[in-house]
Amino acid sequence: MAKSWDEINARIASGEAVVFTAEEFAALAADEGLSAAAKRVDVVTTGTFGPMCSSGVVLNFGHSDPPIRMAEIALNDVAAYGGLAAVDTYLGVTEPSRVRGAEYGGAHVIEDLLRGRAVRLRASSPGTDCYPRTEIDTWVTLDDLNQAYFFNPRNAYQNYAVAVNSTDRALYTYLGTLLPRLGNATYCSAGALSPLLNDPTYRTIGVGSRIFVAGAPGYVAWEGTQHNPHTDRDANGVPVRPAGTLAVIADLKQASPDFFSAATIAGYGTSAFVGIGVPIPVLDEDIAATLALTDADLTATIYDYGVQHRSRPALGTVTFEQLRSGEIEVSGKKVPTGPISSLPKARAIAAELKRWILEERFAITQPLQLLPQVGSQSQKPLQIKTGEAI
Repeated sequence: MAKSWDEINARIASGEAVVFTAEEFAALAADEGLSAAAKRVDVVTTGTFGPMCSSGVVLNFGHSDPPIRMAEIALNDVAAYGGLAAVDTYLGVTEPSRVRGAEYGGAHVIEDLLRGRAVRLRASSPGTDCYPRTEIDTWVTLDDLNQAYFFNPRNAYQNYAVAVNSTDRALYTYLGTLLPRLGNATYCSAGALSPLLNDPTYRTIGVGSRIFVAGAPGYVAWEGTQHNPHTDRDANGVPVRPAGTLAVIADLKQASPDFFSAATIAGYGTSAFVGIGVPIPVLDEDIAATLALTDADLTATIYDYGVQHRSRPALGTVTFEQLRSGEIEVSGKKVPTGPISSLPKARAIAAELKRWILEERFAITQPLQLLPQVGSQSQKPLQIKTGEAI
């Protein structure tokens, strides 16, 4: 029953494609059998919505008169990078306000732009013959910008950690507040809806894949930073520890605040919830088999964040079904669980991407280049070296 990318896209263009979300496909496979489901369905949509700190936007402001080469740049008192061309900048979501600290940061500036609000732009420059202006203080909206696009170095982490804390004090982390003495467990994943858990060996997701980014059509631009396909995998080939990641790009002007939200994580700092959705073609039964996996089939690893080292102790594995039950067992203790990602939003993203394909004839794209596979170079840690050692 093998299908080709061209065949599936022809069915999308003609309005004949059959598209299910990952949850709908798993239910169909359980009801009618894997072979029947694989034959019937052309595309399965996935989604995830959680904090993704390695995100940001490239902005171009246009030239003032007289022009300026912006060296130090701030948007609503949040520093943006000034080491690009004259009026280009990169604004990262985790950059805190110089005035308000982590209460307001780069993510909040981006959300303000998305919501149509004016943002104060202040920049300075040493001045040159071709860029004589040395200061500028003005207000801009998203419509005023020439280009504004997401370039997110690391999104859609494949099977992130479950976090607990064995110490006697609360810990404030990017996975939320961890209560002392195994008082809670937090996790960040859409489980069976998560894009890279549905294509665990990266057969259909790669450079050039057309995807959903914060409500806008976008693309996978490259492997994400810290992409690591070499972690432990289960019998289905699905990683049980943090593994693959995606670098993505999309037009900020087409995005929606419904699928991008600034956040301040207590004791940690500013971040942004970003919605990512990936369509996966049902090319054959091998792909269908992983698309049919449920939260009961997928496991994540529990780590003790009370140990402040690069390699934290693993305290076992747990299924996403157990995590969503509200309670797991860790070291013989019943521990309440809570997600810091949103399953309802992930479902909304998968459903919206399904609508794009069915109603807007959103074509899927075969990767121009696959993501690094098992057997490629593994991740290297940062070694602390002295000048003498070099």
